[in-house]
Amino acid sequence: MTIGSAGEHTWRHRLWQHLRATHHGPFEIVGPRETLYDKATETPTSYEYADTDPRFPRAHLAGWGEGWLHMAPLIADAIREHRANVLLVSLGLIDLGFYTNAGQTAENARRFIAAAREADPRVRMALLPVIPNVRAESDAPFAAQVAHFNELLAKTAADLDEPRSPILLASPPQAWDINWDTYDGTHPNASGEHKIAAAFAGAMHEAWDLGGPYELP
Repeated sequence: MTIGSAGEHTWRHRLWQHLRATHHGPFEIVGPRETLYDKATETPTSYEYADTDPRFPRAHLAGWGEGWLHMAPLIADAIREHRANVLLVSLGLIDLGFYTNAGQTAENARRFIAAAREADPRVRMALLPVIPNVRAESDAPFAAQVAHFNELLAKTAADLDEPRSPILLASPPQAWDINWDTYDGTHPNASGEHKIAAAFAGAMHEAWDLGGPYELP
């Protein structure tokens, strides 16, 4: 949902456009990866972004099929190498779907936060709750795990929040509708990209006075 696939803008691009218009100061989007996921080859090797604006910083740390489990070991080096000081994190759906239960996923979130702070004790983090997908409509145990993890994530954010390294729990995307905001019941289409970008933008603006309110199209 963050890396995006060939032919998409990604919510990263939508947020970059928003910050260019509302954040009155320098900023960079950083990370060790640049590519989109290529569904034809099932590899993260595509540069076919829908918007070819050469100014768009494609940098990110996201992967198709990667969650808290996979990112916790990577985040410290990414922060050190790319000097990231604000993390926008949308993880958990793939963990709960394939790898770990809600409690184990929450523990990996704590590992991620600890590793991030080891690299930069003043790093700021905005965490997005897991957005239930089409599987949650027909798989009640999975839906329960998503709801339970979101409760644990909120508790984790509250427990670990501290003034020098604040953790912000963003609100879920406004009026999210998997039939309207995704192309397959999970992955965001253009409408969904805007709504995810708006969730992060709203959280950063309200809590940290970064950027401004996001106007959905």
